[in-house]
Amino acid sequence: MRPVAETQWRIDDLAHRAGLTVDTIRFYQREGLLPPAARSGRTKVYGPEHLERLERIRDLQERRFSLAAIRALLDADRPGMIDGIFGSTGPDYDFDTLVERSGLERDLAQRFREVGLLRDPGEFGRDAYDGADLDVLRAAAELRKVGLPADIVVELVSIYVVGVEQMQSQVVGLFRGERGPAWQPGELEAFQNQAAASAANLLPIVGRIVEYVHQRTLQRLTLAAVERERAEHGKADSRDDVTDEVPAVER
Repeated sequence: MRPVAETQWRIDDLAHRAGLTVDTIRFYQREGLLPPAARSGRTKVYGPEHLERLERIRDLQERRFSLAAIRALLDADRPGMIDGIFGSTGPDYDFDTLVERSGLERDLAQRFREVGLLRDPGEFGRDAYDGADLDVLRAAAELRKVGLPADIVVELVSIYVVGVEQMQSQVVGLFRGERGPAWQPGELEAFQNQAAASAANLLPIVGRIVEYVHQRTLQRLTLAAVERERAEHGKADSRDDVTDEVPAVER
């Protein structure tokens, strides 16, 4: 067990250990990111929990989260959720650089912003686009290269944006306890903590299920559409045959 003197520091000692300035630490306190110091006589002291908090703040800042997002994520106190759901992918981009590197037409990228595919990074607690945004624009550019008209691509994207938004809202409701089983006292919180800690493993697994349902549903609906079209053509051919067999009326 470490002596008390080694776990209680003045603000300048904490700043030295964290590699920050005293002014930065005070700024974090004003912004509600860092808990207040404890009192030891007439002196304000900080401990290992403050140092750990500062390390987490620095990590989230390096991932380009806004201060408001950092505050919310720290208050949630679920590191597994942060790594599993909010992990950044690749370097940061502004909109112009993102479009340039994607190879997509700028006006089409702008339309994606309007329909909600390419959202403002601030909605995810960030201040820049990242590799995931670049990848989705490159996917759209590939759709254009294989011959899909721009209007069709935008409509396709709109369908998925609306559908996935509705689906994920229900999933979030499930994990918030707004739907699903009737939880006993303490069970929901334990489940949420476990799910948050396992988020990095849960997401790929759930992604496989979603991809399976997506593929099988598309196969089923496509086959049903083909069969329906075939049946309609069959009825049309039958009507044509009947018309051909009707003898001309003699006058």
